Amino acid sequence: MRGYTAQEIREAMRLYAVTDSGWLRGRSLAQAVEEAVKGGATFVQIREKHLPYDAFTRLALEVKKVTDRYHIPYVVNDEVELAGQIDADGVHIGQNDKALTEARRILGPDKIIGVSAHTVEEAVEAQRNGADYLGVGAVFSTATKQDASALPAETLRAICEAVSIPVVAIGGIHSGNLLQLQGSGVDGVAVVSAIFAAENIERAAAGLSDLARRL
Repeated sequence: MRGYTAQEIREAMRLYAVTDSGWLRGRSLAQAVEEAVKGGATFVQIREKHLPYDAFTRLALEVKKVTDRYHIPYVVNDEVELAGQIDADGVHIGQNDKALTEARRILGPDKIIGVSAHTVEEAVEAQRNGADYLGVGAVFSTATKQDASALPAETLRAICEAVSIPVVAIGGIHSGNLLQLQGSGVDGVAVVSAIFAAENIERAAAGLSDLARRL
């Protein structure tokens, strides 16, 4: 699979969908992702921490068929080897996951590697070590990560000013608060339940995409 340019990655940050099949209502995850992409999701991360490895691999391959069909960048949460095994576009890793330099060694120069950052220091270090983008948050309180306290708005702005790679805001973002991120410098928003808990996923994604264009 071809690599994405830096500009394509930046543009793809606009509406970054992070999966959570626990929210789904009678749909397969692949169906839900397709609805999200039809609505305007521009990037997909599969994140299904409750699943055993084999089941996660099968699900990751099913979702990849959708993202391949729509030519949407697709990364796997945490599992660097799995991302390489299924030829995903890359991986998203946290500060406590496999080191960025090791992930790059495994995946090679053309894959996307995103890194979670919570401070300016973490952001600058990730950029220095070759991250392609940063996921920064939680920008609002969120039920997805119970131990995540909201990141101060001034920290988010400082991170965006300190790095040249794209920044996507994550954590507790929904249609009612998304525009509070205007002026922060983020390239887009990453959402979980605001898409996947919606009764009409395509419509929810379309609404969020319209708002994200105003950032």
